[in-house]
Amino acid sequence: MNEVLKRFEEIGIIPVVVLDDAKDAVPLGKALVNGGLPAAEVTFRTAAAKESIAAMRKECPELLVGAGTVLTPAMVDDAIEAGAQFIVSPGFDKEVTEYCIEKGIPVTPGCATPADVQACYRLGLNVVKFFPAEPYGGLKTIKAIAAPYNMMKFMPTGGISEKNMEDYLKDDVILCIGGSWMVKKDMITNGEFDKIEELCRKAAAKRDEVRKNG
Repeated sequence: MNEVLKRFEEIGIIPVVVLDDAKDAVPLGKALVNGGLPAAEVTFRTAAAKESIAAMRKECPELLVGAGTVLTPAMVDDAIEAGAQFIVSPGFDKEVTEYCIEKGIPVTPGCATPADVQACYRLGLNVVKFFPAEPYGGLKTIKAIAAPYNMMKFMPTGGISEKNMEDYLKDDVILCIGGSWMVKKDMITNGEFDKIEELCRKAAAKRDEVRKNG
């Protein structure tokens, strides 16, 4: 497992972020670090994503910063140029995945079926995203898919919140989880970075509690 994926495992909860304005990137990054979740998957759903990643990488050195919702090789190039440390895609795209491997940047493609997982395994990956997690059956489905792929770890995203995060974090097939409940778009837009920091702190405390109790 590469260093980025090891950090995923250490952090446990990867905030999934949508930024409409790059001016919010640095205060958000500092809130994530101070709240105990020093990572951000900045989704390429807005025009501010590339600039936001660059700002976070420059001003928040402790923060693990990557690009999400990456759909094309051109978006991979933009993410790498901005300084992204990892790539996440919502679905499995062979061309995008192979391009990331060629470029030497860690990638976790979105998977929802055994066929997706098999394709990723064939490309040499050992961690995949599971998306959308809750609508597709959540942990029960992940465990069923994981049974014949016991060399794979999963990063579920989609519908995960403070209410169900514990169930995911307790299971050995889960490397980490992704979520946006602590970094909701309206909180970022409204500059509620103290609130974001507090929600991150609560999530980190729950993560630590789960780990302590085994």
